[in-house]
Amino acid sequence: MNITNPKITYLCSGEIFVFGSNESGRHGMGAAKDAMKFGAIYGQAFGLQRQTFAIPTVNADITGKLEIEKIKEYVDSFINYAKTHCNLRFLVTEIGCGLAGFTADEIAPLFKECLTLNNVYLPIKFIHYFKQ
Repeated sequence: MNITNPKITYLCSGEIFVFGSNESGRHGMGAAKDAMKFGAIYGQAFGLQRQTFAIPTVNADITGKLEIEKIKEYVDSFINYAKTHCNLRFLVTEIGCGLAGFTADEIAPLFKECLTLNNVYLPIKFIHYFKQ
């Protein structure tokens, strides 16, 4: 299993920092703020942004977390993107498990299909969920 380093301070060529966003794309706190130094585009809520990939977990007005079903739609789109871009290495952070307030046990199942993808790295807390 591919494991994301919990402290990503730099990216190599072809590496993509995957972070939790809000639906308005205001990348001001947590991993979203960190993503700004890797090229996240302020105002873009979802998708590839230079060396980052945003997956919303919080609503547009940043007053509450999204329903798991809505996050799953975003994660499924991310997975499809990762499948078609095997030349890139996606380093998934603990999306939704910080400011959004989800637990790893709530978010990890959305990434189960990533266990079969060689180019997607998951946080250790997600890996622990799958090993239970």
